[in-house]
Amino acid sequence: MSPSRAVDYCQEAMDLEGEKLEKKHGWLMGSLETEDQCLVQDDQSLDKFEIPSLPDEETSGKDMFRTQDSKLGSCEGLLASFMNGCWYAVVGLTVCWKIFNFQEKVGINLKWKQDQEQPQSLQQVQKQQLQPQGSRSGKWRKKLLILFLVMGVAGSFWLFWFMNKNTVLWRKETLDNMCDERARMLQDQFNVSMNHVHALAILVSTFHHGKNPSAIDQKTFAEYTERTAFERPLTSGVAYALKVLHSEREHFEKEHGWVIKKMGTEDQSMVRDYTPEELDPSPVKEEYAPVIFCQETVSHIVSIDMMSGKEDHENILRARATGKGVLTSPFKLLKSNHLGVVLTYAIYNTELPQDATSQQRIDATEGYLGASYDFPLLVEKLLHQLASKQTIVVNVFDTTNQSAPISMYGPIVTDTDLLHISNLDFGDPLRKHEMHCRFKQKSPPPWTAIMSSIGVLVITLLLAHIFHAAINRIAKVEDDFRWMMELKVRAEAADVAKSQFLATVSHEIRTPMNGVLGMLQMLMDTDLDANQLDYAETAHASGKDLISLINQVLDQAKIESGSLELEAVQFDPRVVLDNVLSLFSGKSHDKGIELAVYISDRVPEMVIGDAVRFRQIITNLVGNSVKFTEEGHIFVSVHVGDEVMNTQGTDDDNLNKRRGLVKNGLGPPYNTLSGFPVVDRRKSWEKFKLASSGSVVYDHEQIRLLMTVEDTGVGIPRDAQSRIFMPFMQADSSTSRTYGGTGIGLSISKCLVRMMDGEIGFVSEPGIGTTFSFTVAFTKGQTSSFDTKRYQIESAISEFQGLRGLVVDAISVRAEVARYHLCRLGISVDTANNLKSAWSHIQNCCATSATTRLDMVLIDHDGWDGETTLALPQLLKELRQSEKDIVSKKWPKIFLLATSRSNGLDKFKSAGLVDDVIMKPLRLSMLVTCFQQALTGGTKKQQDRRKPSFLQDLLRGRHILVVDDNVVNRRVAAGALKKYGAKVTCVESGKDSLAMLRPPHDFDACFMDLQMPEMDGFEATRQIRCMESELNNQIELGEVSDTSSSNVKHWHVPILAMTADVVQARHEKCIQCGMDGYVSKPFEEDQLYRAVMQFFES
Repeated sequence: MSPSRAVDYCQEAMDLEGEKLEKKHGWLMGSLETEDQCLVQDDQSLDKFEIPSLPDEETSGKDMFRTQDSKLGSCEGLLASFMNGCWYAVVGLTVCWKIFNFQEKVGINLKWKQDQEQPQSLQQVQKQQLQPQGSRSGKWRKKLLILFLVMGVAGSFWLFWFMNKNTVLWRKETLDNMCDERARMLQDQFNVSMNHVHALAILVSTFHHGKNPSAIDQKTFAEYTERTAFERPLTSGVAYALKVLHSEREHFEKEHGWVIKKMGTEDQSMVRDYTPEELDPSPVKEEYAPVIFCQETVSHIVSIDMMSGKEDHENILRARATGKGVLTSPFKLLKSNHLGVVLTYAIYNTELPQDATSQQRIDATEGYLGASYDFPLLVEKLLHQLASKQTIVVNVFDTTNQSAPISMYGPIVTDTDLLHISNLDFGDPLRKHEMHCRFKQKSPPPWTAIMSSIGVLVITLLLAHIFHAAINRIAKVEDDFRWMMELKVRAEAADVAKSQFLATVSHEIRTPMNGVLGMLQMLMDTDLDANQLDYAETAHASGKDLISLINQVLDQAKIESGSLELEAVQFDPRVVLDNVLSLFSGKSHDKGIELAVYISDRVPEMVIGDAVRFRQIITNLVGNSVKFTEEGHIFVSVHVGDEVMNTQGTDDDNLNKRRGLVKNGLGPPYNTLSGFPVVDRRKSWEKFKLASSGSVVYDHEQIRLLMTVEDTGVGIPRDAQSRIFMPFMQADSSTSRTYGGTGIGLSISKCLVRMMDGEIGFVSEPGIGTTFSFTVAFTKGQTSSFDTKRYQIESAISEFQGLRGLVVDAISVRAEVARYHLCRLGISVDTANNLKSAWSHIQNCCATSATTRLDMVLIDHDGWDGETTLALPQLLKELRQSEKDIVSKKWPKIFLLATSRSNGLDKFKSAGLVDDVIMKPLRLSMLVTCFQQALTGGTKKQQDRRKPSFLQDLLRGRHILVVDDNVVNRRVAAGALKKYGAKVTCVESGKDSLAMLRPPHDFDACFMDLQMPEMDGFEATRQIRCMESELNNQIELGEVSDTSSSNVKHWHVPILAMTADVVQARHEKCIQCGMDGYVSKPFEEDQLYRAVMQFFES
């Protein structure tokens, strides 16, 4: 049989014998898991074996400190009770003091009010009466203060004693638990190893003595023990010694081919350098115990007589007499020179009864199985797995001889006050072992107790000091209270004066501005061409911005107090963006930079939010871009948040094209609005919450818009980008000199964005440009039939529904922008990226057999190369020539789009090559005006005559009284009302209005200014209502007939407040004095319509 086959056979037989042994004795043999273990070991197998996983220190700590936690919990409960008692005492004293002071203050307040009406002599008497009360209350407070101070000092000393006692107790219990845990783990692991050695003894008995011939030899035994060494990780080696009588010695030595040798010395504690070949033969004795089988790690003990060693001799005699595993006293192992013990089991040739005598066991002995334990290495491996190994020092002693204990493991340490001894039971009742544990360091001073007691003492002293200071300052507080009340009255008066000043200044500034805006509005109603109308509208918008700036000055008081509130009105974001572009169109023309806006189709037509603040943010960002951009373009785009944040699946063609540009990084010419390179605008919003989460849930009625303002300006220096949103900070020290500005626009914009539940960010590259992005949250709105501006826009759009146009531009992004504006008018648009393809498309559409018609062609003058630009006039001449040849169909109108006006562009129009030159930026109002003039040949005034107006239906034939002390305002108001067919009478004062509105009269409504000399609008309205009330009472009583009162049974003329004061002219105040509504100057059609429709709707 081969050795490997024999080892496998032994392994299987050992499992069977183990099962029989378990059934016989009724216990289970301890075993270790063999799964995934390496069975091949080298000579240093003990060092490489790992002790089976011990309980984790944190997990075992839960069981270890249960008693400790319960005790500490009780201690903490006592401490908490003490602290609560102290605080309750403090709170009680404070409450008593507060109640007493409150009573005194109430009395003082009442007496102070009475003092204002009482003579001086009586006040002096009352002061003399209050003085004894103050002295009595002062003595009472001082007694409470002394009592509190004594209790606090006593409590701090008790707290130190209590916490120090608990600290010592906790330290002792910690040491006890840690030591007991290590002792339990050590003896448990040792007992498991003993079970495996016992099982190995049964294997030898079965296959060596129970088989003839023996199934085990040295090679088989060595290989088997090596392969199963992981089951005995605590042993350094195992060996089997055969019982040999002196009469059998000669035969035994011949059979094995070697001589039985004795140990180097009988005293095994005296270990010298060990050389097996130099050992002498064992002397003649009655009995020998030579080692015949051993593990490779202890192969040097083969042929050595174990009976020749003192410790082993005693161990063998006790093992065969008791039939149990026995341990030697600690001694130094052979060769390794390490301190250890040997576990010995006797192997019998027959099965003995439980009550067998010692002599019967000696006679039945066949051999001895021993296992050596390197004890220092064993304990070191065990402790190494514990996280708190470095906290305590562990010593293991053999205390069989109490007078002279033997140290088996551990260094010599100094006394650290605390010592815990745990008993160890290794299965041998004659051997006693103990584990001694100490902390490595002496306990530190009880800093927690010291600091806590000092803290309580300090708190007590501080509270006492505060209490004492309060007592001394009560008298002064009473005097300060009177002075404070006087200052309060003065401050309120100053605040009222400040508000009145702002209101007055605002009114005086807004009054002439109202005249300017009103006259501009009247000018825009005259017959103007497209450019003149654009200039007038821009001036009107600039004036409104100045009014808005004044409003911001008035809102500054609200901002400082944190009371600024956002409005919630319905507006069209497209109209807001058109107005912003109109404001900066002049500067963009002067600089020759491209200015454009693009709004995604997914953005609702109407949203609900603060349109003024939204426009203010856009204006600040576009204004900065215009200021810092000398060439290139400024591109404003608006998208729905999830449309842009989601990089996949967007339906926006323009957005997809721009994404592709940034990814591809193509060289010039760049497919941007002006052909200049731009920064990657996606980086400006990559840190937004909407971009990072990707799944932000909003109300289904809410929509989040993302606005981007892209420019090709100078860019922001990298070192200044971190402070760009700080108020009054410039990106560069030269900015204020070169460009001007206060540096507060971006700071205000960031605050407004946050108030609108949004975020703002930017990306900038010096020399390339900057892109700002911000999000705002709006509510989806709905179009209303009462929205006059919306009605006018839809009326203008209806004229262009069904038309077809062609946009010719070499840059696809710019072509998409033009296409967006034409689609707003309901025009179907095709695009061409070169003049040849455009020429071919025009010819195909104008052919006689063509089924489609082309109404207009828009050619962008910018962005072409030099050769194409030179060829453009010739191509336009050919188009005009073709127009004369083709008469079967209407030839399309040709428009030229340009960024800045020059003499060359005027020659195009004067030569008849184009129908009109449209100056960018493109806006809806400009396109409507240009297309109306070119396509219908009419003017704006003629077109307006064909458009119905809600206000004309409401105001036509109505007699309206306008009351205002300013002649310009009267002219503006009269002109605005006459525009809609009303009959207007003007008076200049409130007194005059009383005479005009004394019943009976024929006025249908009155627009009343609020701030007028002699009699303001409020007083005039009150007197008018009084006159109407008198007459109505007379009519009800029959004192006045209906005929004498113009057949009116109840007189009540609608009076609408009309003022430039936006601070005090509040709707509530107007209603209180009897007014019916509120209109701010100058008149706007929507506001005027909302004000009068409730009176004239029928």
